[in-house]
Amino acid sequence: MEFKTASHAAYRLYYHLVLVTKYRRKCLNAAIIRDLDGIVRTLCESWGCELKELNGEADHLHILFEGKPSMELSKFVNNLKTVTSRLLRRDYREHLAKWYRKPVLWSASYAIVTASGAPLEVIKAYIINQERPREEP
Repeated sequence: MEFKTASHAAYRLYYHLVLVTKYRRKCLNAAIIRDLDGIVRTLCESWGCELKELNGEADHLHILFEGKPSMELSKFVNNLKTVTSRLLRRDYREHLAKWYRKPVLWSASYAIVTASGAPLEVIKAYIINQERPREEP
C-alpha cells in the first residue's frame, strides 16, 4: 500500500460513513442517491479528501472516503449532513414532503469506522451491492 504524505506525516486513512434518514423513513430513491454522489464528491474535494464509493438503500447511505490526518471528522460529517439535507430538500421538496414537514433529512446520529479491518475491495463490493431503490417512471 502506498502512503500519502504531508509535512511530517505518511498516512492512508479510509473511512466508512453510514448516514440514516430521520426515523429511518424510506425516502431515498435512485435519483436522490445519484445526486448525492455528485454532492458528496464535491464536498469531499473541498475538504481535501476523496470519495471512493457511495451507495445506499431507501433509508440509509454508505460513503467510503479517504481523508487526511488533519481532518476534523465530526465537523466534516456535520457539514456533509447539513449541505446534503439542504440541497436535497431544495431539489426534491415535493418528494421529501411526503415524509417530513420540518426541514430535516438525516438522523442526528451516524456511524463511522476506519476501513482497515477488511480489504477495501470487500467494503466497496458491500457498498456497491446495496439495494438501491429503482428508478421512478
